[in-house]
Amino acid sequence: MSIVRKTPEQIARMRTAGRLAAEVLEMIAPHVKPGVSTGELDRLCHEHIVDVQHAVPAPLGYGGGDGRPPFPKSICTSINHVVCHGIPSETKTLKKGDIVNLDITVIKDGWHGDTSAMFCVGEVNPFAQRLVKVTQECLYKAIALVRPGVRLGEIGHVIQQHAEANRFSVVRDYCGHGIGEGFHEEPQVLHYGRPGTGIVLEEGMTFTIEPMINAGTFQTRLLPDGWTVVTRDHKLSAQWEHTLAVTATGCEVLTARKDETF
Repeated sequence: MSIVRKTPEQIARMRTAGRLAAEVLEMIAPHVKPGVSTGELDRLCHEHIVDVQHAVPAPLGYGGGDGRPPFPKSICTSINHVVCHGIPSETKTLKKGDIVNLDITVIKDGWHGDTSAMFCVGEVNPFAQRLVKVTQECLYKAIALVRPGVRLGEIGHVIQQHAEANRFSVVRDYCGHGIGEGFHEEPQVLHYGRPGTGIVLEEGMTFTIEPMINAGTFQTRLLPDGWTVVTRDHKLSAQWEHTLAVTATGCEVLTARKDETF
């Protein structure tokens, strides 16, 4: 599959989808607190996407046909040692001290906006807070590099360098991806790498950067449900994600929230 460069009109549609995805995270934030179930968070997000935004939650029914069932919920909720693709459940409730990633992907008029954010539930210990902060810094440092002429290896390198300088590790098994009319397109965006390697970015490319940073080893394990990915050593993991469009002089963060400036 080749990389699809988007026209200004297509990026405008992705901008709409990206704004809606960001709005879902802003809407759900006050509800992320001790005692709430991840199933309730999923329900609130689903209703907002469908009934308020008149859009489609991309994860619901995604996949399947590869020996695993389609994803059964509208968002991903990944708590503590869950790296990604955690499945919401009415029986899984957040407790004080948890860290949780909420991953939102909205389809509007056929175009995707994909983003995720970490939330600290009640009072969280300083180590977990630092993991969350450093992971967000990894994302922001990568975004700052995105412009035509930069190679993807440089983006992976800056993420890996910052994570490892803080004695954390970068997940190898899962990565960012191209996005547009398809949920997952080319290119793959690795969160580790070497300068001077990887494809050269060009204006009109759209993709996600979504570093998954672990407190312990980078190794992961897939649970029997076929979706939930956990750290192999059961230590904490954090992730932040944005959808970007490469512009003539840099990039536009299509999923920027109101509290973020780029």
